[in-house]
Amino acid sequence: MPSLNDLYETLKLRKRPEDVAEMIMRFNGNNLSFREKSILEKAARGALSRNSNGYTSMSQTFFPVIGPHKLISTISDAFGLHKKEKINSNNCDDLKKILSAASPLIRKQEGENDFKQHRLNKSQRAEAGLLISKRMYNKKWRLLKRLEKKHFKVSRENDKLEFQMISNHGLVHHLDFENFSSDVDTACFIAYYNARCNMRSVFTNGKQERPFDTICEMLFGRCTGKKVTLYGFLEKQDENKMNSTNWWAISHIYTGDVVLKCLTDSQKGKLLGKWTTVLQNLAKFLAEVWKYSDIRRESMVVRKGNDSTTWNNTAGAWNKARDNWMNLIYALGMEYILDEVCFGKTLRLMAGDVAYWHFQSGGKLDPNTHVWNKLPLPWEVFEGKATCTKQMVIEQCKEAGLDPEKSGWIAPRLHRVVEFKPTPELVNGVQISNPYLATVLKRHRFFSGKNTNFFPEEDKMG
Repeated sequence: MPSLNDLYETLKLRKRPEDVAEMIMRFNGNNLSFREKSILEKAARGALSRNSNGYTSMSQTFFPVIGPHKLISTISDAFGLHKKEKINSNNCDDLKKILSAASPLIRKQEGENDFKQHRLNKSQRAEAGLLISKRMYNKKWRLLKRLEKKHFKVSRENDKLEFQMISNHGLVHHLDFENFSSDVDTACFIAYYNARCNMRSVFTNGKQERPFDTICEMLFGRCTGKKVTLYGFLEKQDENKMNSTNWWAISHIYTGDVVLKCLTDSQKGKLLGKWTTVLQNLAKFLAEVWKYSDIRRESMVVRKGNDSTTWNNTAGAWNKARDNWMNLIYALGMEYILDEVCFGKTLRLMAGDVAYWHFQSGGKLDPNTHVWNKLPLPWEVFEGKATCTKQMVIEQCKEAGLDPEKSGWIAPRLHRVVEFKPTPELVNGVQISNPYLATVLKRHRFFSGKNTNFFPEEDKMG
């Protein structure tokens, strides 16, 4: 039987909505009405556990950062750093501890990695009391130099993973168990909505599926004290439910009007501070990626050499953080800020084949691209290097034929409810009907833009 702890663990995973729905059904099904069960059953019937050959080709986790475990082991042996506490090679703080402990032992300054200039010569080693051979000293020096490079890389990869998760589901992976588990209906909504938010993008020339579906609506209705009748209408059921729901927990993944109205000003301010810090970190990272990426700003169609995965994940995180930041400043009555500082959205890169498909089917360049091109880069505005006001955004939106409020440029984006659809099996965004076939196609790099090798070499020669 699933528990609250099992639901909590899904917050950092990429479980299919169907599997999370099945967990909710088994854990909290007895507390649901007949109509609510039938709504949840639409997803739960597709759970892997309900099918004898239940299998999915898609990873159920975010790709983890792989740290320099072997290098740490080698350094620990070489420097005699055998400690009782376990070192996590994926954790930047643990890597920093190793560097701080080992570097003074050979009088190496962190950051000084020039092999010719920064090593100690024979007399300097003797003066420092290093009674080791030149060969051993050089070996240890090189090991620490490598670890410093690995520390930087692990730090960067952790940032990229953090931004990818924010792009999908906001700050919910930082939510503590105490707040998550304080109310069952709160936990069920967060877990299922998180699974919907983590769904992968589909290869299409249209719009992507919205995460807030009819099952989210039903679960969220229970948090507000409403029930679903046999006729499908939401009715008020429990006036006290609003008080028992943990709105602070829900605000980590969903900042709709109802949620923000139930938060105290102190909670709104704290959440605003969190999202502002996220924007600050993203601004610095986006500026770095933009500098070396050589992106076609006028069309945002990917070109050779562009790291589209990193850019799109980071751009998605920026837009997610910006949406939440804007929701909060409106909720706090601070929208006057936009009259002076109104940084815009960051557009994702579009694959060349998707762009071609879009134009061949009669589509045109997204009008948001016009606004993106005319306004200063959003991270430069956030950092105070450029000026962009609400009036400037409104003018460019009108010129592009966009409603500045409904398009999300100057106001919170509206959440729409969509019908539940089964999670498709995807190979690089392309829908495949069978998960086993999807696994084979993925293994042989189909739809990846790379050369495929479906048949063994001996078959080709025969």
